[in-house]
Amino acid sequence: MEDKHRASFIHKVLRMDSPTADNETSSSGGSEGAEKFVLAVDIGTTSLRSHIYNKQGNIKGASSKRIQLLHPQPGWYEMDPDLLVKQVIDSIKESIRAAGITVHDVTCMGITTQRNTFLTWDKTTGKPFHNFITWQDLRSRNIVKSWNNSLRMKALNNGSSILHMFTRQKRFLSASVLKFMSQQVTMRLIWVLENVEELRAKLAVNEVCLGCIETWLLYKLTREKLIATDYSCASGTGLFDPYQFEWSTIVCNLLNIPMEILPEIRDTSGDFGSTDPAIFGAAIPITAVVSDQTGALFGECCFEVGDIKCTMGTGTFLDLNCGDTPHASVGGLYPIVGWKIGSETTFVAEGSITDTGSIIEWAKSLELVIPLFCVAMAPINDDKAVTTLIGLKPTTTKAHIVRALLENLAFRVKLLYETILSETKIPLSHIRADGGVCNNDFLMQMIADFTNQTIDRAKQRANMTSLGAAFLAGLAKGIWKNKSELRNIRDSETVFTAEKDAWPTYKDRFVQWEKAVHRSREWYS
Repeated sequence: MEDKHRASFIHKVLRMDSPTADNETSSSGGSEGAEKFVLAVDIGTTSLRSHIYNKQGNIKGASSKRIQLLHPQPGWYEMDPDLLVKQVIDSIKESIRAAGITVHDVTCMGITTQRNTFLTWDKTTGKPFHNFITWQDLRSRNIVKSWNNSLRMKALNNGSSILHMFTRQKRFLSASVLKFMSQQVTMRLIWVLENVEELRAKLAVNEVCLGCIETWLLYKLTREKLIATDYSCASGTGLFDPYQFEWSTIVCNLLNIPMEILPEIRDTSGDFGSTDPAIFGAAIPITAVVSDQTGALFGECCFEVGDIKCTMGTGTFLDLNCGDTPHASVGGLYPIVGWKIGSETTFVAEGSITDTGSIIEWAKSLELVIPLFCVAMAPINDDKAVTTLIGLKPTTTKAHIVRALLENLAFRVKLLYETILSETKIPLSHIRADGGVCNNDFLMQMIADFTNQTIDRAKQRANMTSLGAAFLAGLAKGIWKNKSELRNIRDSETVFTAEKDAWPTYKDRFVQWEKAVHRSREWYS
């Protein structure tokens, strides 16, 4: 391949929008009069964003800030809780100014956040005992291994298997294959309980609060009046029982976690109080809190059983609407709550890949790409897998490696999709796609070919999570009367159709890739 052709190929397959700048504002200009607006705050892994939406679902003003991750030790990922609150407040103010409106024009507000990044703080003083420990943090790896191999865990698995045999209840099927993961709050919380001396002393007098990002933001924005979360955020922590629909007494008793430290759980679309008037100059009703991936599912208007979306950003997440029944998985899919709106509860089966965005950013920064496994999730389920590059030859070029990178991403989506397909037995509709990595046409076409499904890439894909939070907040305030109005807002940009004879040409490559995956596993001791 000629040099210019190699460069052209690499440019084509890596092409996507640039990451949001550290401090970016946009404005439509002018006053909108009596028009109603919805504010959505989206706290991601690398950036936080504030958007002002009108009733047509258009962004009228925006602001974003880079999240500052702290690494006090190798494998530790932390965030400063007070700095995060300041950035959120500043971003909200900037987005309101950028929209050319005042805080009085904001009808309501929705919050969507990355899941499982948690904090504990003093109930009396409001002072955190430590920084946010993010979902990427690996300090609990040894604790995860110890617990999953413990006699107590084996007893729980075996006992639940027997109970499922007699009762056929899905709750016991899930418990029979239950394994803790470092991405969940559970094991990192155990590390905190074992290592933060001040917290242990406060536990004895019931003066400890636990919450993820959304709980901390609600606590600070309401001037410490509310300690709450919603069902979608709670269900991802590993501390929630989706079958009993409450904090899990089984898990908390097993791990000796006091249930008194857990926040109140409220409906996803509903009442979360109002911001203190002193912060923005007027109170803003907070009417939605939702986890990032189920927020994107709602923004994609995946309202029916069998609707499925694929978000490819910092990580890749495949989420399936399972209706009003939680899915009991044996392959590592996590049963979570998508949203609860009054009497309506929607459950989701989710599979994830944690390192998608980091692969692309590495590719851009080094101009050389290496397929990466930084925690291999369902159905591989190995948080000790590592970076591997196998099969190099003297004739290997940069273009070959770039293509291998993208094939790696597509193969992993294929595995997730097939796991969901085989486990749930739910007829699946086309896949709706969003997230920055989905800008890559080459990758989207491969995923369509590998899954034999149509890929519908959304026009609003860069901000789908934020749009979902706005939808949920606006529904609670009557800005949108029903879901039919929301379907009219979500737009398709490009539809990728599976090519009939594409997969046979990839079959042998997929077998080789599976061998490489096997060799990347169980590396960390």
